[in-house]
Amino acid sequence: MTVNILLLLVFKTIDKKPKINEQIRAAEIRVIDENGQNLGVMPPANALQLAKERNLDLIEIAPQAQPPVCRIMDFGKYLYKKEKEERVARARQKTIEIKGVRFGLKTSAHDMEMKAGQAEKFLNKGNKVKIELVLRGREKANLDFAKERLRGFLRLIHVNFRVEEEVKKNPRGLITVIIKT
Repeated sequence: MTVNILLLLVFKTIDKKPKINEQIRAAEIRVIDENGQNLGVMPPANALQLAKERNLDLIEIAPQAQPPVCRIMDFGKYLYKKEKEERVARARQKTIEIKGVRFGLKTSAHDMEMKAGQAEKFLNKGNKVKIELVLRGREKANLDFAKERLRGFLRLIHVNFRVEEEVKKNPRGLITVIIKT
């Protein structure tokens, strides 16, 4: 058991940095220079010699390709570009929040309209909306009436949406999740 955990820790700490310079072990590699020009297929020793002449590094870009693709460039600059691309990708990711609207069986018609308006605002902002019908005591015995009340609430929402999670029972009542189409 401890050996498995130790191996897991060892594999987790290994970085997935590309091979550079003498670490490249392929018999032949495709070389691209610092300007993006394809220099052709050659042995790694020749490519490394070209990189040394230009005071740059030989970096393995695509190890899965046949033959592996390597680029002549400064390794520090390469790492900086990769990190910058990852930061930009993280910034572009849109986070979808799940907002909630909660009401009970005894909620008045006007309050239901107000909550439906709030759900519309959430949907228009691109968020998912979790709609929860809270049931108390004996209200839990009549689930058919509660489901119809929840469907009635969904009819009050005037934005096009689709039901992502069907109506399901939980300890507090009924829940469904909707998202704008």
